[in-house]
Amino acid sequence: MCSWTAAESDMVVKNRLVGFLLWQSILSSLVFLVFTTVIASWRSVAAIAISFFSFHLSQLLFSVSLSTVLSTQPKFRRNLPVLLAAEAVSGYLSAVSLCGVYGRVGFNGFASGLFYAFFYIYKRRWVLQFPIIQRPPFFSFKMGIPSAITRALKLSAAAYLFSALLLVFLPHHFNTDLKLGNWFAQHIISYAVSFSMFLCWELTHHLHQVLHTRRFIFAPPKGSAAAETNPSEPLLAALEESSPTSLRKYLACLDLCMVCEKNVDYWRRAAFFEETGETYRRVAAVCLTPLEQFASKLVQDLEGSADDKAYRISDQLQSSSNPRPNSKCFELLNDFQLYTWSARAISSLTAHSRKEDRFGVAQLSGSNASVVSTLIACLLAVETLMGKKSSLQPSHQLMGSFGIKAATFSTGRRYVRTGKRRDDPLYSKAYAMADVLRTSIYCIVSAFHHEMLTSAKAGILEKDWISSDKPPFGTRELLMQKLQLFLDFQAS
Repeated sequence: MCSWTAAESDMVVKNRLVGFLLWQSILSSLVFLVFTTVIASWRSVAAIAISFFSFHLSQLLFSVSLSTVLSTQPKFRRNLPVLLAAEAVSGYLSAVSLCGVYGRVGFNGFASGLFYAFFYIYKRRWVLQFPIIQRPPFFSFKMGIPSAITRALKLSAAAYLFSALLLVFLPHHFNTDLKLGNWFAQHIISYAVSFSMFLCWELTHHLHQVLHTRRFIFAPPKGSAAAETNPSEPLLAALEESSPTSLRKYLACLDLCMVCEKNVDYWRRAAFFEETGETYRRVAAVCLTPLEQFASKLVQDLEGSADDKAYRISDQLQSSSNPRPNSKCFELLNDFQLYTWSARAISSLTAHSRKEDRFGVAQLSGSNASVVSTLIACLLAVETLMGKKSSLQPSHQLMGSFGIKAATFSTGRRYVRTGKRRDDPLYSKAYAMADVLRTSIYCIVSAFHHEMLTSAKAGILEKDWISSDKPPFGTRELLMQKLQLFLDFQAS
């Protein structure tokens, strides 16, 4: 983990790129030395030295192409076709560097690089996958080595068949007549070269993920003058000034989430509750803004789907076993990681404010009500996307202290019932999002359960815990009934 300094605040991504290239060169050297020792030990020292530098050049080309297409979202990027050319050239150079111009080794390397590029794009492996548990970089990298070796073996076999298939469509002079012994030797060497390249690429990709997704601490060193005066400014500046899809924004959200949830950086969380309340309001704003935008955009997409006559007709004609995915909803859930960090951070911070907020800034600023209202509105919107319907029930139909039944919304708006299957990718993301939101709300309810029960008995629960502003989804009455479900620990 790294600590923030004024000179490094804008160099987070660049520093990680430099570190990645340095560690990647070490991996490439190890793979090259092992292959040379086992397979190509017959070459001269001069040839090995030249091959070593050319092999590093090919791996540098591969690493730079990975960093170029790096993204936090699975959207197709315009520079992805560049990866095809870079991979093909890198594969050819790697194969020639490992074994020289021997038979069809160069062509097989070119085909392997092209095959790996198609595989990389098809699996959308350019997207950064942040781990659930943050571990030290060495331990995280070590855990991925077995899977990298297994995948390299499978890809080598698939690339071998791919290159053999390409030979069918090439001119006849590419097919050379060899003796049986030479034929076996060529294919064994070709497969060994292919496996070495795929292993190096897989280890490089894994290293790329590990180094770029590890936590960065956006704070001055503990005990410094900046830590005593305003330790939250670097983090808030990164959250407010960064692009919503940038890596710096994601790293800042990850750091905020860990500060709010864990007690390791207690001094940083205590700084959020400073006397003026300005810092707390800024933290609440950067967490609630993406959630409010998500709920509002989801409402617009659902209303648009419900008002689209052509969509309704085509949806009726389509088989229920193969529902058509909503591309707009898919795009909204591309920021799933950002939404979950925001929900977890603000819910944990609200729960900790019960004991750590000495000045009462969370309650006095009205942030508690805004947090609960936004989280419940987002949960209702996601549940509607999943096909679950809720409606506001009259008081004489309430069951116990709550009253939400499976029915249609009666809020004056029309929402389409998506009816997503459980094996639908959109349903999986929506289910995970709903689970995070539900857990976040329960985190707040568990911390303030006694206060909420007291407010409910006094008839002021809605006044204390539901914002007076119009919610991005549903109505204040519907949010109130949903909150009562959570208060009774019966929301699911």
